[in-house]
Amino acid sequence: MSETHSLAYLRDPEEIYRRSFAAVRAATDLSALPESIVDVAVRLVHACGDPAIVSDLAWGGDPAFEVRAALQRAAPVIADCTIVVSGITRRRLPAGVDVLCTLNDRRVAGLARQQATTRSAAAVDLWRPDLEGSVVAIGNAPTALFRLVEELLKGAPRPAAILAFPVGFIGAAESKQALARAELGVPYLTLRGRRGGSALAAAAVNALASGSP
Repeated sequence: MSETHSLAYLRDPEEIYRRSFAAVRAATDLSALPESIVDVAVRLVHACGDPAIVSDLAWGGDPAFEVRAALQRAAPVIADCTIVVSGITRRRLPAGVDVLCTLNDRRVAGLARQQATTRSAAAVDLWRPDLEGSVVAIGNAPTALFRLVEELLKGAPRPAAILAFPVGFIGAAESKQALARAELGVPYLTLRGRRGGSALAAAAVNALASGSP
């Protein structure tokens, strides 16, 4: 494209970053949130472009504190899908933190057939060896969150915290309700309703790994 057809837009990445988060804070009412999750909320709004999600955030315990403490202990992050894994900025994580996803494990398809369930739910059964003290980030499958809640109710090892952002019209809202109602004693952060997605789950991890935007 010739110079005469160049479009006028902001190109400086640092200035774009600065203005973006300033705009998020200016457009978003964060007054009802505890201070510990304000920075996470800012990143979530930035990830989806919608300040209205803040009123649907729900949490139990102190998920921000527990996630940060778990990461400092080099506990793993367990994700429900590879898109969440791809969205996590590894350089922001403390040294030694692994990001795990079992969805493509060769055993998952057989487990799903055996249990007559989704691959996402079956993959949760393979989390057990790494689940104790981990950070769970769910950004896609409601069935993964349902299965995790079921396993925890049956006595599976407790993660340090659950960042629950499954998305969709079938089961997403209900799976988040199940998490909140189960009273598992595990701190969590979620977004009520159908909205969610891998970008939000990854943004929550990134926020808590790196501190304030």
